Amino acid sequence: MSYVSDSSSLNKALRQQYLSLPQGHFCQVTYIWIDGSGEGLRNKTRTMDSEPKSIADIPEWNFDGSSTGQSKGHNSDMLLIPVCMFRDPFLLDPNKLVLCEVLKHTREPAESNHRNQCNKVMEKLKDLHPWFGMEQEYTLLGVDGHPYGWPRLGFPKPQGPYYCSVGADRAFGRDIVECHYKACLYAGIKISGTNAEVMPSQWEFQVGPCEGIEMGDQLWMARFLLHRVCEDFGVVATLDPKPMTGDWNGTGCHINVSTVQMREQGGIVHIEKAIEKLSKRHAQHIRAYDPHDGEDNKRRLTGCHETSSIHDFSAGVANRGASIRIPRQVGQDKCGYFEDRRPAANCDPYSVTGIMAITCMLEEGKDAHELK
Repeated sequence: MSYVSDSSSLNKALRQQYLSLPQGHFCQVTYIWIDGSGEGLRNKTRTMDSEPKSIADIPEWNFDGSSTGQSKGHNSDMLLIPVCMFRDPFLLDPNKLVLCEVLKHTREPAESNHRNQCNKVMEKLKDLHPWFGMEQEYTLLGVDGHPYGWPRLGFPKPQGPYYCSVGADRAFGRDIVECHYKACLYAGIKISGTNAEVMPSQWEFQVGPCEGIEMGDQLWMARFLLHRVCEDFGVVATLDPKPMTGDWNGTGCHINVSTVQMREQGGIVHIEKAIEKLSKRHAQHIRAYDPHDGEDNKRRLTGCHETSSIHDFSAGVANRGASIRIPRQVGQDKCGYFEDRRPAANCDPYSVTGIMAITCMLEEGKDAHELK
């Protein structure tokens, strides 16, 4: 079996004794931000004199960017700008989790801050009421990097019995999945479902539909909750797009997209127009669909294991081997949404929703040119 962390074996009953102590009128607020890798999440906590009622009540803060890959040591202070507040499922009410944008000392966005630009795009097309839903796949590992539940030597049985599975020999780590689900509901995440995926110890949760910038906010906080729940259990959740080489599925973050026109009767016309635009910008989207300009996705988008080739653009009804899938029900109803299956599991949802909006929703012209 995989190794779990030593901290997971600490006395949790003793921990609960302290967590249940009254805290008076004080409130613990945990600030969360994306670090310089564009993938990692960092956090630190401060005490406030009372429970904040809205994001406007949360003050700006700062951190040492030289320790997160975001600044040099001689000028290391970076700014934390609160943008979204959630209930804290670990410390419970009235305590809060706060997602933050990172700004430089000049108040310009940090290089890893893709939210700032994405928000500008979403503001320009808010009348289209763009809805997004993202399907976050991940794989559970021991702290030694070995897939959780896999034999110490050798491999589990081939793929086939694990997708949406039940049973101790097929579903590995369900406790983590169910605890994460409840944590998301408590926090206020728009989590819409979860299931076991094709590779053993691989799972998925879905967030959405969310409108505009909310998609990125919600998914990043759901990721934080996942990592934090896994920490309690002593395991690791990896978003690596191809955690195991060989005849095993990769790990993606499919995005479902629609505008108000696509959802109306006859909206299939607008869906087809969006797909035509996407076909002309395949290379640009691939670069935006993982933090390393498509290099991570090269290992996953091979044309096998329910993926399209990274080199080709394709679309089809109910085709999970295409770049873009039109669900069969959408094809029958002639309205609804489409699914882009190319984003990698470790994508930045701000980058993905931002470029999706620019390509599919902004009319060609001055606004689109400025934001591309």
